[in-house]
Amino acid sequence: MYAITIREPGDPDVLEWAEVADPRPGPGEVLLDVAASAVNRADLLQRQGHYPPPPGASETLGLECSGTIAELGEGLEDAAGWKVGDEVCALLAGGGYAEKVVVPAGQLLPVPGEIDLLTAAALPEVACTVWANVVMHAKLAEGEVLLVHGGAGGIGTHAIQVGKALGATVAVTAGSADRLESCRQLGADIAINYKEDDFVEVLRKETGGANVILDNMGASYLGRNVDALQQDGRLVIIGMQGGVKGELNVGALLGKRASVFAAGLRFRPLDQKAAIVADVRERLWPLVSDGLVKPIVGQVVPMAEASTAHRVLEEGSVFGKVLLAAKS
Repeated sequence: MYAITIREPGDPDVLEWAEVADPRPGPGEVLLDVAASAVNRADLLQRQGHYPPPPGASETLGLECSGTIAELGEGLEDAAGWKVGDEVCALLAGGGYAEKVVVPAGQLLPVPGEIDLLTAAALPEVACTVWANVVMHAKLAEGEVLLVHGGAGGIGTHAIQVGKALGATVAVTAGSADRLESCRQLGADIAINYKEDDFVEVLRKETGGANVILDNMGASYLGRNVDALQQDGRLVIIGMQGGVKGELNVGALLGKRASVFAAGLRFRPLDQKAAIVADVRERLWPLVSDGLVKPIVGQVVPMAEASTAHRVLEEGSVFGKVLLAAKS
């Protein structure tokens, strides 16, 4: 098969479409013929040499994909509920930038509703990340306020829709009027230009603060995020675009009975990933099938031209996800 390989750590030009050995499914795994994958910021870090895959995972980039089941591994022939030819999407620890990929059966999801197979590649990573953190962990409830940093990205566009579907008031930050308007069209109630306004002040004025904050910045926003929380608020950190070390006012945290937690997805044990995928399938997939939560695709690029897709994501101009189509 062909897959994207990394010649050496570096800029997008180090990505090459090359012939590699076909993967084989082991017990409890399935082999997929890949229709599409998607570009995530973790892929950019891995390309640069800063984010190696978990032990035993594929060295190939790609944390999600859509495709068709080509083969069932040992133990799945009769009891897994899947069969050869099923169209699915999948959460991966790696391997999505390829014509074929092996995935544990517990990380498969059916293609929901009327969504086409290629577009379904935009769902698994964002769906599992948002649902696990905002719903399963932070327990966002109807009537609460959700603040989403980076509202125009893949995670952000999904989180806006999930928040609205659950009956929350959703506030977002983004860096331009056009991107903020696009967030409003997805349902955002409060749109804050982080280059011009202080999100803490805006939230306090509009809602008294946030009950849940989904943060992709990390250190640079740590103190201000705590300031923006209401009593019993929950800050969820899922990214480090603003650095890894910051100061935390424990007094402010105690005074609000607030909590701060950080939760990645890629390095979770298989049983935890399977539990998240199962909850997503049971509770989120009906919202997707009903059209209340939709995959937002900003651009589709041929997989062989993954270097172009990485540049698009690095430039920060795309709204929603960047997909890699395995076949033209």
